[in-house]
Amino acid sequence: MLELKDVHVYYEGIHALKGISLRVEEASIVTLIGANGAGKSTTLKAICNMIPYQGSITLKGQDLKKIKTHEIVYLGMTMVPEGRRIFTNLNVTENLELGAFARKDRKKIERDLEWVFSLFPRLKEREKQQGGTLSGGEQQMLALGRALMSRPKLLMMDEPSLGLAPFLVKDIFKMIETIHQEKVTILLIEQNAQMALNVADYGYVLETGLVVIEGPGKELIDSPKVKEAYLGREVEV
Repeated sequence: MLELKDVHVYYEGIHALKGISLRVEEASIVTLIGANGAGKSTTLKAICNMIPYQGSITLKGQDLKKIKTHEIVYLGMTMVPEGRRIFTNLNVTENLELGAFARKDRKKIERDLEWVFSLFPRLKEREKQQGGTLSGGEQQMLALGRALMSRPKLLMMDEPSLGLAPFLVKDIFKMIETIHQEKVTILLIEQNAQMALNVADYGYVLETGLVVIEGPGKELIDSPKVKEAYLGREVEV
């Protein structure tokens, strides 16, 4: 579904991505893990054509470099950004409805709103509450639900567990698996290697702009290098 080939990104003379290549197969969960500054978020920005890059990024064979950032959602690709970035002055329902801004099928939008509420019952309980008054975990659910309202074929998530308590992290990853069961392809950017690799079909380890290890998620969990570098300080499962 998504393929990056030899992608380079430069920030004011800094070589942030040094020729990374990766694939996201349809109906899979693929994770990109690495420490702060490894280039994970930069990779997402390149995919969304938010920054200049060299190399090739295609979605179902279509060159994303030719697509404006705000038009990518029409191709069926949506991102849940780091830090949630919900509309704090709008209520839960209004935030969710904004996720469907590119759609015209009002009846299906209403059905999907109920579907999102069934996935996140806590949001249903707070449907008229302003987004800014929700807890961190609830705001993450809202950001995820808003993305789902676009009915994406490919959902990209940037650090969904960031800043959440361990018990909420487990809830978020259970939700990711539930969403995947709805045949949504997922590209997951995470620092929490243990949790990410447990749910991923395939994973890539990024260090200073380079993919240093890749393989099936369960195999990477058993990799001595991955264990030493990442798994020793992550949330226990």
